[in-house]
Amino acid sequence: MQADVPEGISAPDLGRRGRRPVRGPRPDAGPSLLAPGAARDPYRLYRVLREEYPLSYDAPLRAWLVSRYADVATALTDPRFTGLPHDAAPRGAPAPLGLCHGSSRCAPRDQRPSTPGTVPCHMPDFEAVLRHMSEFEAVPRHMPELAAVPRHMAARIERTAYVLARRIAGRQQADLVEEFCRWLPLGAAPGASARRYADRLSGTTRGTTPGIAYGPPPGTVTATAATPCTRHTGLRERALASLLANVLDAPDLLAALRVEPALADRAWTESLRRDPPVQVVLRRTVTEVTLSGGTLPAGADVACLIGAAGRDPERFAAPDLFDPFRRDQGRSLTGPVSCPAVLLGRLEARQGLLALLDAMPRLRWADGFRPAGTGLLTRGPRALLVRPG
Repeated sequence: MQADVPEGISAPDLGRRGRRPVRGPRPDAGPSLLAPGAARDPYRLYRVLREEYPLSYDAPLRAWLVSRYADVATALTDPRFTGLPHDAAPRGAPAPLGLCHGSSRCAPRDQRPSTPGTVPCHMPDFEAVLRHMSEFEAVPRHMPELAAVPRHMAARIERTAYVLARRIAGRQQADLVEEFCRWLPLGAAPGASARRYADRLSGTTRGTTPGIAYGPPPGTVTATAATPCTRHTGLRERALASLLANVLDAPDLLAALRVEPALADRAWTESLRRDPPVQVVLRRTVTEVTLSGGTLPAGADVACLIGAAGRDPERFAAPDLFDPFRRDQGRSLTGPVSCPAVLLGRLEARQGLLALLDAMPRLRWADGFRPAGTGLLTRGPRALLVRPG
């Protein structure tokens, strides 16, 4: 996916690939996330931070910046870090992370707080998250505490994806962000918005739209739909848009997906690594913590740069390349396996991608169009102009 180059941010010499020096905090030397041009393409700024200022204090942001993969993974999983009181973490629940908004259902039973008012300081191990993500339609027998996508909801996602894709297929040109990515997540959760859109598509009333499965009547709450995560569809919209942008930029992958649909899961994981919808996650140190770039003081606000960690060359080979076949796919930083938003996002990506390829075998970019991600804290393309036929 194309990105603009910001002005005023110098890139380090990439020819220096030796062992990284371990440096202490440099509060007055590192560039700021709020620097002009950073939002246009934060990845170049991330590269500067990883190579030159792995731990620095961002005065305009009033937070320490952590950019290396190993350090970000530590900040997100180590009990010496906790969520900030004002970052929307509900009482007694995990702090928000990626697609996850911190519902208490998102924490495994043995990690849920027993004392009222306490907030867990760490998220589940992300290697375990990635290992179990392929089982999202059913609860694994050895992990009964994990949430599952109910069958009626999985059916609604599949049918909504195919209805949207088929309506786009007959057009000369379409914007997949406005006409597909925005509405598929709404179709996953019972609510007036999704029903009104489905009614608008067919001009019918609830329950009679061909191809749309609405699920339980109003007032019925399912285990997956009852969490705050499922109501925040904007992040899943951005993640889906980034996936489609990356896949459409790879014609060979499109051809492979038509032969082997299971590759959609690997493409989703790779897109979340390369272009995460949430670029920055806030944490606070409980005690003094030493990282590869230096030492964080106790009580420090920390900005974990998810976008920088996913493109760390010390962890991923050719990190800027979108490669679903890479052998070093690792931890997922989108949230715990029990999070409904994580489960729904993966299912929407799989069904949405397959529905588009089925309805539009010749799907390609509109003439002269190139996708570009936008945003700093959350990021994704605003438009995906395609020629369906």
